[in-house]
Amino acid sequence: MEEKEFEKDLSEKENTQDLGVEDASKSPEAKWYALHTFSGYENVAKENLETVRTKFGLENRIFDIIIPMETVLEEKNGKKKLVERKSMPCYIFVKMIYGDDLWHNVTRTRGVTGFVGPNGRPLALTEDEVRKNKLEKIIIEVDLAVGDNIEVVDGPLEGTVGKVISVNPEASVATIEVEMFGRLTSIELDFAQIRKIKL
Repeated sequence: MEEKEFEKDLSEKENTQDLGVEDASKSPEAKWYALHTFSGYENVAKENLETVRTKFGLENRIFDIIIPMETVLEEKNGKKKLVERKSMPCYIFVKMIYGDDLWHNVTRTRGVTGFVGPNGRPLALTEDEVRKNKLEKIIIEVDLAVGDNIEVVDGPLEGTVGKVISVNPEASVATIEVEMFGRLTSIELDFAQIRKIKL
């Protein structure tokens, strides 16, 4: 590693050690990276990376570790139900302030095979990729109240009409009551997945 790069890594580390974890995670240096895992080892890799973060005191460098999930409508034995499943098997996403000093900590974690990037070197996700993979909540202000009628505009229930039964502006989610398979069911959806309608 060149001297200039090494100095940059050190100064980034020193700067983030003075910040709280919350502030450090909002630093422009904090980026999302994709890690490849052994098949079926996504949960193991996530848990082991959380252990590594605590063991080596890396809370100010490694922030979020996410297994990408999606909700799908599944039919089994003639019955339909909503289930959560891994949307990208063999991958986990990590938000961190990367430096070469972290490479071994991360790649030697049990379950992890390496970073996704050229020659296994870390390549930060673009803002579009972060949005597309729903890695960070986008705060959306909407005029929603209990009792409002909505239409689902994204996800497996797209096109379904329902009624708002609770609103959580801090988390940008609302609990909706919809008719599914002949009975009323409550589901939680992001504001971005619904729109208010007049019936």
